[in-house]
Amino acid sequence: MHKKYQVSLTPSERTELHDLIRAGTAPAAAITHARILIKADIAKGGPAWKDEQISDAFDVSVRTIVRVRQAFVYRGLANTIYRKKPSGPPSRTRKLDGQLEAHLIALVCSPPPEGRARWSVRLLSDEFVKLEEVSEHGLESISRETIRQTLKKTKRSLG
Repeated sequence: MHKKYQVSLTPSERTELHDLIRAGTAPAAAITHARILIKADIAKGGPAWKDEQISDAFDVSVRTIVRVRQAFVYRGLANTIYRKKPSGPPSRTRKLDGQLEAHLIALVCSPPPEGRARWSVRLLSDEFVKLEEVSEHGLESISRETIRQTLKKTKRSLG
């Protein structure tokens, strides 16, 4: 059967892949992809294994092997071995930077308002927005969940 994406490694690419596997310091997926490429190599001196053989040997699906071969053909060796870094802006931006987090911690450490035994997350979110520093950052509101996650990250307890 004719494969649509054929891997033909140069001697230098083959050496690079063998070195990567031998070092054993790369992520497991990178090592697995390197092994797949070596066994799928149809160039002179390459093993040219069938996809089913590679699948059995490395315990991966045939579809994974096809994707690795396709990535090699379209994106090259380095982009096939290592995961692509996310591009573009982050999926969500942080509402609180380090300075605002410090102000939140200072508020939590201060005594609670009169008539209250301790700070609640709801009370913190209401009081936090009233601070001058927060309004300077353009925050008109802040969710209780943001307050909760920030306090959880800093391991602060309200109790």
